[in-house]
Amino acid sequence: MDLIPCSVRGVFVAVTQAGTSPAVILDVACDTCLPIYIGLWEAISINTALHNEITPRPLTHDLFLEFLNRYQVTLRALHIDSLEEGVYYANLMLYRDNHEEMIDCRPSDGIAIAVRCKSDIFIERAVAESSGLYTTDLPPFIGLQAYLYG
Repeated sequence: MDLIPCSVRGVFVAVTQAGTSPAVILDVACDTCLPIYIGLWEAISINTALHNEITPRPLTHDLFLEFLNRYQVTLRALHIDSLEEGVYYANLMLYRDNHEEMIDCRPSDGIAIAVRCKSDIFIERAVAESSGLYTTDLPPFIGLQAYLYG
């Protein structure tokens, strides 16, 4: 595996004549990024974690984090490792009692959890090279906050 570290730039919404699509943007290199189109609830969850917002009740990803903490499981990293027919695949790298496990997950869920855990996010180099965009080539996006709250 040839993994590249990346960071979450933010959560945005592409607004087109065909409709709206939430996306999380990952910065892969200084001028390259990876937009991953996701569901609205995952977008809200990632955005909430990025802004350190506390919700009145735990979101699903907060519940998962509580589960990890309660059972002393550490999230080592999220690996976005493949792209098949337009669908990204990822794995959570979990660690407990000197044992490492991989769990398949949707990248959106993995990102929501990794942001909460302040864990590393990596993308397979081949995936980044095949689907990454120059920052200047991104379609027009608006911030999720602006979209939701005007």
